[in-house]
Amino acid sequence: MTWTVPNILTVLRLLAAPGVAVMFLFFARPWADWFALILFVTAAVTDWFDGYLAREWDQESRFGAMLDPIADKAMVVIALLVITGFSGMNPWILLPATIILFREVFVSGLREFLGNTAGLLKVTSLAKWKTTAQMVALAVLFSTGIFEHHFAERIFGMDPEILGAILTGERPDELNLNLLLWLQDATFYTGVLLLWLAAALTAVTGWDYFAKARPHLRDKTA
Repeated sequence: MTWTVPNILTVLRLLAAPGVAVMFLFFARPWADWFALILFVTAAVTDWFDGYLAREWDQESRFGAMLDPIADKAMVVIALLVITGFSGMNPWILLPATIILFREVFVSGLREFLGNTAGLLKVTSLAKWKTTAQMVALAVLFSTGIFEHHFAERIFGMDPEILGAILTGERPDELNLNLLLWLQDATFYTGVLLLWLAAALTAVTGWDYFAKARPHLRDKTA
């Protein structure tokens, strides 16, 4: 392969995928959430830049075409595992995550089976929107952990009666606890909504790929 800037960005995005999970091994929350969010968003942005630069600089390559979707899938799959785990296997997150993971495995299996004819399963515009929706949803859900743990840090050791008085407005909210709770809820419900939208797009594109592959899956008649 040629080490062009687009290819380097793609490789870095691939390496960033496990890095998202590693953040939670070396840092305490909410700092782990911050670092994971920054790494994930930075890597997601390179997904647009590497393709744009490859086209503008005429540096498109077979290596980049092969590795780009792998890096995207690695980012999404690992981020889904992290978020699903830290959500306590919340069914509102687990179900769309299952749909997304099933589709990715299914389509990858189709491409492997089709071999030389896998070119008919080219990435469509809808599939690109699917990937964008997945990454935005995951970024929003990562931010939920940030607000949740900043809130937990600020109320640590606080008397429950005082906390209740602050949340009901009976005492001044000098620690911005109500704002943190609102941001936590807003990012969670927004992230879940976006994740279900991404799951729907994922299912539609998966069915589209299957429909295109069906003629090549039939047994030959004598």
